[in-house]
Amino acid sequence: MTEIRARIKQLLPHLFLIDDAGEGTCYLLCGSERALLIDTANGQENLKEIVEKLTHLPVTVINTHGHCDHIFGNVYFDEAHLHAKDLPLMKEHFGFFKEYMDERSLTPCPVKTIEIGDTLDLGDLTVEIVDLKGHTPGSIGILDKKDRILFSGDGCNNHLWMQLEESLSIADLEETLLQLKQQHDGDFDFILTGHARDLAPKAMLYKLMKGVRELREGKTENDLPYNYFGGQCLQHPLSDIPGECIVYSENKL
Repeated sequence: MTEIRARIKQLLPHLFLIDDAGEGTCYLLCGSERALLIDTANGQENLKEIVEKLTHLPVTVINTHGHCDHIFGNVYFDEAHLHAKDLPLMKEHFGFFKEYMDERSLTPCPVKTIEIGDTLDLGDLTVEIVDLKGHTPGSIGILDKKDRILFSGDGCNNHLWMQLEESLSIADLEETLLQLKQQHDGDFDFILTGHARDLAPKAMLYKLMKGVRELREGKTENDLPYNYFGGQCLQHPLSDIPGECIVYSENKL
């Protein structure tokens, strides 16, 4: 019997959270004329069939960045959109799953590039692409000013990986977050990350900015080791809540 992975939660009458077995989250935002699918998770189920049960509107797919747990479901769609700086990363991550795709006759769909400042009209609401580079060079957010929500992928969250080879420096991340606050602080009240279970308050951004500033000032005396698939690095706590941290390696400081 095939495991049912997708857990669907309706956040608004026109907004659905699709949690892929706790491993990644994508979102279906429906306007009056089009729908937007933000990220496609791990692709272990036919995401297009799941989406078609939620809306009959034509669907545009946008990936927030090129990591496999946000792009692999692209194989079920005709087209997706990604920032150009993450195209090499997307290609690399699809390469990890070549055998899996070959066994199932799956192929990545064609990808069109998107730019910071681009907008997409869904009918009665318009979303805007905003810069969230740091976690990856081409990480983007999708700003829904009508609902006052920032869909942030992994670029702004309370467990932010900055230790990866493709991650930019902590200084670059600080610049990104400062720019986001300066340009869009008045445009959203909530954040939906690429691994969320529900809406989070915008205070997440301020907490992250504080943590980045502490790292830039060398306040790392309470930082602890962090183990992941690539080895060991460090974690800088954002609060007393376990797991709320910036994960980094010293060469990113």
